[in-house]
Amino acid sequence: MNFRSIAASLACAAALAGCGGLEKTTITPDRLMYGNLSTFTINGPNLDKGITFTAPSCTGIAEVAARAGPTEKAFTCTPAVTGPITVAAVGGGVVLRSMTVTIPVPQVTMKTSMGDIVMELDPVKAPLSALNFMQYVNANFYSNLIFHRVLPNQIIQGGGFDATLAAATVKAPIALESKNGLSNLRGTLGMARSAADNSGTSQFYINVADNLGFDYVSATQPGYAVFGKVVSGMATADAIAAVPTAVSNGMADVPVTPVLINSVTQTQ
Repeated sequence: MNFRSIAASLACAAALAGCGGLEKTTITPDRLMYGNLSTFTINGPNLDKGITFTAPSCTGIAEVAARAGPTEKAFTCTPAVTGPITVAAVGGGVVLRSMTVTIPVPQVTMKTSMGDIVMELDPVKAPLSALNFMQYVNANFYSNLIFHRVLPNQIIQGGGFDATLAAATVKAPIALESKNGLSNLRGTLGMARSAADNSGTSQFYINVADNLGFDYVSATQPGYAVFGKVVSGMATADAIAAVPTAVSNGMADVPVTPVLINSVTQTQ
């Protein structure tokens, strides 16, 4: 840094601190959710002198241009972890204010034509699968899709077709995370895939029984990745698992009466 840059930084820091910036600057978070856009509002004097915002593990930090002013700034980013993260407003190399916020473990509520199911994801043990699912959820992808595959006393599977069995358009597949220590026990949420290991996209399944045969065994028997669990609504999952099924459009185990996914929304 040359002398002019140093002088400018010192002047900025002096202006921010001299008018009480260090004492009066505040940070107010809003909508703290894993995988969802969060907003941090910074208030204080002389913010037009130039500040930056830091938030480790919160991706895509961007200033909200419409809210830029001398006493207020706003920044958005998407938390990619759960638990505590420390955010800070920095001006002229001086930390004006820092605070620790806690990103809760994500939960989603799935409303179906047979009742609600609330599920909690595990971004720590299955980060790729959890984030992938949340991206579909927050894009409102699952609304008006169906549970298209029901195996009594085993699984219910959905998230890939609508009631006419037309396939939904999906994002690129993700890597398989089956070797993560999570087992396919009753009530767990797993990533559906094709015969290819790294082929999971939008489809998911809920285990309505212990399916230990789905667990990782070896590189040649990789199994299926668990990335969450049902925290309420297993009665709904069991009811779906008991519906009559038939072959439809060449697909086996399709519910005779469509089981609709009305919506899936992030509730935590």
